[in-house]
Amino acid sequence: MSEEAYRTVAGRGEARFAVRGSKFVGHVGPAQTVEAAEAVVAAVREEYPDATHVVPAYRVRTNPLREWASDDGEPTNSAGKPALNVLQQEGVENVVAAVVRYYGGTNLGVGGLARAYARGVKAALDDAGTTTERPHERVSITVEYDDSGTVRGILESEGADFDATYAETVEFDARVPVADGRGLCDRIRSATSGRAEIDH
Repeated sequence: MSEEAYRTVAGRGEARFAVRGSKFVGHVGPAQTVEAAEAVVAAVREEYPDATHVVPAYRVRTNPLREWASDDGEPTNSAGKPALNVLQQEGVENVVAAVVRYYGGTNLGVGGLARAYARGVKAALDDAGTTTERPHERVSITVEYDDSGTVRGILESEGADFDATYAETVEFDARVPVADGRGLCDRIRSATSGRAEIDH
């Protein structure tokens, strides 16, 4: 996985609108894995059991980037591809979208459908807002009590999120940006003269 910062959604977003009688509800949300993305789509399907279509699309940062969309019974390339295109154009990753449609009696045609599904994703994205994330990794650091103050001080100075467990030894479970992980571990090893056990 890349260490580069990436754009993603700041949270869940939703947008509702109608086009010539058909009702659309666009949903977007964060998803760190393909399984999480599929779980969001399944939850939307459950929430709207009587919907005519639920069109999903996602972009998840696995190695390589996984992109997927489905037309869910709409004409080929009229729904899933336009939904995915919005995610690509907006440059967002670790994101899932699902656009719900209730058919309103008037056929919209491939162009009309493509515009409506793209609008559903874009409006839901606007509702959610975007943010820049840096990939993080978990680092486990185990030290004797004598070194625990030193390690805590380094983690705090780096602004790392961490939990400390005090037992026979002290274990720090830290979440640090991937790009900073190696340097942080080197600092801790140096400050504890190599006594810290580090697992990441």
